[in-house]
Amino acid sequence: MCGIAGWFSTTALPEPESQTRLKAMCDAIAHRGPDDDGYFVEDHIALGMRRLSIVDLQGGHQPMTSADGAIQLVFNGEIFNHTQLRLSLQARGVRFHTSSDTEVILRLYEERGMKAFDELNGMFAVAIFDARDHSLLLVRDRLGVKPLYYSWDGRQLIFASEIKAIIAALEKPPAVNPQAVWDYLTFRYVPAPHTIWSGISKLLPAHRLKISRGAPRPSIERWWSVPRPARSAADDATTVERFASLLQNAVDIRMRADVPVGILLSGGLDSSVIAAMAAPSHPKLSTFSVAFEGADHIDERKWAHLVATQLQTDHQDIVIGKKEFTDFLPDFVYYTDEPLADLASIPLYYVCKLARGNVKVVLSGEGSDEVLGGYSFDVWAQRWDEAASANNLYQRALRAVGARSSPGFDQGLLDLRQALQPLTMTSYMTSEAKRQLLLDQGDMQDSLDGTRAMLRDFGQASPLSQALFTYCQDWLVEDLLMKADKMSMANSLELRTPFLDYRVVEMASRLPDHWRVGRESDGRYSTKRILRHAAAKLVPSEIITRPKMGFPVPVYDWLSNELKPLAHDCLCSESAKLRTWFKADALAGLVARGTAIDAANDDRHRLWNAMILELWFRRWKA
Repeated sequence: MCGIAGWFSTTALPEPESQTRLKAMCDAIAHRGPDDDGYFVEDHIALGMRRLSIVDLQGGHQPMTSADGAIQLVFNGEIFNHTQLRLSLQARGVRFHTSSDTEVILRLYEERGMKAFDELNGMFAVAIFDARDHSLLLVRDRLGVKPLYYSWDGRQLIFASEIKAIIAALEKPPAVNPQAVWDYLTFRYVPAPHTIWSGISKLLPAHRLKISRGAPRPSIERWWSVPRPARSAADDATTVERFASLLQNAVDIRMRADVPVGILLSGGLDSSVIAAMAAPSHPKLSTFSVAFEGADHIDERKWAHLVATQLQTDHQDIVIGKKEFTDFLPDFVYYTDEPLADLASIPLYYVCKLARGNVKVVLSGEGSDEVLGGYSFDVWAQRWDEAASANNLYQRALRAVGARSSPGFDQGLLDLRQALQPLTMTSYMTSEAKRQLLLDQGDMQDSLDGTRAMLRDFGQASPLSQALFTYCQDWLVEDLLMKADKMSMANSLELRTPFLDYRVVEMASRLPDHWRVGRESDGRYSTKRILRHAAAKLVPSEIITRPKMGFPVPVYDWLSNELKPLAHDCLCSESAKLRTWFKADALAGLVARGTAIDAANDDRHRLWNAMILELWFRRWKA
């Protein structure tokens, strides 16, 4: 695990300037890798890294070079099947000089080129300079667990694990991207491929970028996708056992490291199952949880303690209050690089900080809800089934009288079922609401157009499959995984996600809908059904049946009390940065509605989103 940075230029830079520039980029992300650094610079190429040593502590130095010197590689992440790949390569006569997973990528690339990445099971952002065709290749993992950013100005491509490293390579920070601000107000994050900065983009998950000296521009292509649902998905008595076995292996290979490994244990179903699968083969397993001071109604520690006691883990928790929360906000918007208004980011930072004092790697439950159908999909599934039943009843009635269906009516039922589908996890402002807020409304694309395009590309499928596909492309990557990466790496801690093992994702995507979300034997609808059935022998029944709480945070209650002055300072003061973007009376209206004692949740969402945006402007555009 580390941070990577560098560039590929069509013109040479003087050697001293190149070295200084590359070191400044890597210094900007030193928190990602405090254990080691490394640099490679030639006339038009630079590769740098900061390393957090996890596997082969002594031998995994980067950049790593091929024997003939033609290939240079830097890599952020972990390859969890590197041992098996190494054995396979050795059987074919390949010689290794280290036991690192970095060398496995290098040797596999030497042998298979771009097809090498099809064999990797891991989380990764890789940069490879290949002197054989004078090209730079950037590759991002299938689900986007590890971030990768780039900037292309027609002359030079700059890349890094974090935006701040790219900014360190520029003469001055670029302008703010108006479309990104527009989209952020709807989603509370900036959807890819945009970033908050004009001219800086995200390489999408499961995509690779290639640029060479003779090419006019970079080429980008997708190299993997979530499989479409199978027409006749398997549904036999061994489905749960096969899923449990696959998830167990995903946990096992992510527990491998040359440093201590722990579990972020919230007390919810996902993290509890991971801990239960890891504990038998790891005595004295370390587990960690977080809670808020004076917020007993959302304190999940009793559930975490219940699981920890059953599994006999070495459990620790941390309690934070308003001071810890607000004190971290200036650093929070620094570490995230972009505005990200997910309240759970701050407690995640503190529990990662607690864990880093004991271990160097943690596993967490991110991705389960998006892959298996969590959240409130039980409610949606019931509505979808009711719409389908209405259609079936209509068709039977027509057949009984020998009549044919009306195309218009059929389309109406289809439109109804699709209308019930939640397009996004977060949608806090419509285009009209944003126009009433912004001074310069511009000619902005509707923020949901990107989601609609994803659905068109995905094609015909059940509403559940469509919804989970879009969640995995956007919300999972730009909110959940982004905060997980940035908050863990801010503490020099590696975070691994077993539910996002691509084999688990592929199996889940091919399951019949009812194994993800559907009816139980008692008639009630249940989310993540296959996981709940697999968990029956692993965790206490209370964990399986308790309602999902997400990552509860009491901040919205504080907005009407202790945080009300902060809200006023952020959006109503004369020095507010957002006054150059938003109408002053509209900002005052956000504060008035969001700080009211009886404020609606949506008003509090919109207020908090604006506050984080203001704090981001203060940190990055001072």
